[in-house]
Amino acid sequence: MSGGQSLLFSIFWVLHTHPCPYTEPSVPEGRGLNLSEENGKEVLFEVTEDHLDSGLRGIPVGTCRTSFVDPKKGVHYCGYPVGDLAEMDPEDVIFLLFEKRLPNRQESQDFRHELAQRAERMPTGALRVLESLTPSSGHPMDWLSIGIQALGLAETTGDIRADGLNLISRMPELMATIFRLRGGRGLPEVASEPELGMVENFVHLLGMDGVDANRMTRTLRVFLVLHMDHGGGNLSTFTGKAVASGWASLYGSISSAMNALSGPLHGRANQSCLEFVQRIGTSDEAEVESFVRKELAARRPIYGFGHAVLRAEDPRAAAQFKLGEEICPDDPNFQTVKTLRVVAPRVLGENPKISNPNANVDIASGTLLNAVGFHKPDYYTTFFGWARVAGISAQILDERNARGGRGTPIYRPKYIAADPTIRRLD
Repeated sequence: MSGGQSLLFSIFWVLHTHPCPYTEPSVPEGRGLNLSEENGKEVLFEVTEDHLDSGLRGIPVGTCRTSFVDPKKGVHYCGYPVGDLAEMDPEDVIFLLFEKRLPNRQESQDFRHELAQRAERMPTGALRVLESLTPSSGHPMDWLSIGIQALGLAETTGDIRADGLNLISRMPELMATIFRLRGGRGLPEVASEPELGMVENFVHLLGMDGVDANRMTRTLRVFLVLHMDHGGGNLSTFTGKAVASGWASLYGSISSAMNALSGPLHGRANQSCLEFVQRIGTSDEAEVESFVRKELAARRPIYGFGHAVLRAEDPRAAAQFKLGEEICPDDPNFQTVKTLRVVAPRVLGENPKISNPNANVDIASGTLLNAVGFHKPDYYTTFFGWARVAGISAQILDERNARGGRGTPIYRPKYIAADPTIRRLD
């Protein structure tokens, strides 16, 4: 097959069945959407050799009802720009992702009550699994994946909605338990109070001394909302849905998604961003620019910038800068990040091959978490995972209900043999 020659298949989609705004995917240079008609169906995308071994990047495989990403305006949850939702209660945004509409006042109260009712004390078996681990073993994301799987062993019902909401309701206590056990502090010393709200209960269960609980709660509420969902094709969401398509349990599917999120090329970016900012160690514009240029010259990444889909600054980053001005305007790391926000796009923009030199969601999140009392970057991805549990669960539910309740078929992408030569033993 010669370079550029089309493979013997294309991806089709009937226009009236595509309910979500369509964002043009990233495609290799010179390749675009094929908008011709064939057999009465629109040809959305022509797959060529250039797309092989590219991680399925930009290749349409389905639809997503919970969110979409506009290249200029960023992620939208069920049509709402995420920046408009940043100040909302996380519980109301979870309702939106599951029901595809915002709750009225009574529905909001009822849903919070439902989550509180589901958040009964952690199953003893799940706690024993976590207690059996030594505090220094593994990364916190390993504990989160194990904890979710242990919860599933104790209480899977097989009802995707019920299991999803049960897991969402238990996440505050699971998170607090992981933080305390890994810190050598034992299980939470106070009773869970889910009626306080998810974030409020987590902070309550941590029992951290000398910490401004209000600032911590405020930061985490915004963090959760901004990170709950991001389309259907990111690695962790796609992994969770792929596992679920084989009719695995919700818990097993989400645990798999957390494993996907744990890698340094996906969920650990917020951890890397803070470490990057701390290496800079100054907010002086000239010194920051010098640092960025040296990193580029050494072919090291500039953390917190660029995005696979966005072609403008991530609105989630803008929301976090606004929050930072409120909770930690004088924090040295935040001052560095503010300078970096100005300097890095200018320097990166000098390279015509960089399609988006602007700040993404990770640029300030680690700095804010550090400013309110979370001083161990290893834990930052667990907050990302906590948030994403809601969006992935909602997407799994949507896919399980697709095709009139038959569900999305089991994922089975086609791989082309690299060398189809037949060999025989002598």
